[in-house]
Amino acid sequence: MSKPTLPSGACPCGGAALSSCCGPYLAGAALPPTAEALMRSRYTAYTQRNEDYLRATWHPSTRPQDAILDPDEDLRWLGLEIKSALRLRQRKAELLDHPDSDTVEFVARFKVAGRAHRLHEVSRFLREPDPALGGEVRWFYLDGTFPK
Repeated sequence: MSKPTLPSGACPCGGAALSSCCGPYLAGAALPPTAEALMRSRYTAYTQRNEDYLRATWHPSTRPQDAILDPDEDLRWLGLEIKSALRLRQRKAELLDHPDSDTVEFVARFKVAGRAHRLHEVSRFLREPDPALGGEVRWFYLDGTFPK
């Protein structure tokens, strides 16, 4: 079995290099070890219009049946800011109570047809076995809310 080819250049999620940040996850060479790493890799997948990765990492109970991405949409992702790091102590306490669930708060900026927008979301994630990976445990995106 050959090794997946990792993309090069800066990582869209804000990491230094795509090949050492989200690239291994998108190429199937590794699984994101944390909910935040999964969220960052999903953002990168959106920037690359990687429908397969988005589907594979979306929890089956909430995964849309229709296409996630619109190939005709004039959309350009501009940047990602992780907000949840501001509440790191609270998150660590929550992880002790629920080690297989986590939340990540972020703001993603993008343009649609030249008009700027921002997506502020608190995403929920679950860690559980993935039948598609022979039962290997991985993080899944479950859903999100939009703070005011």
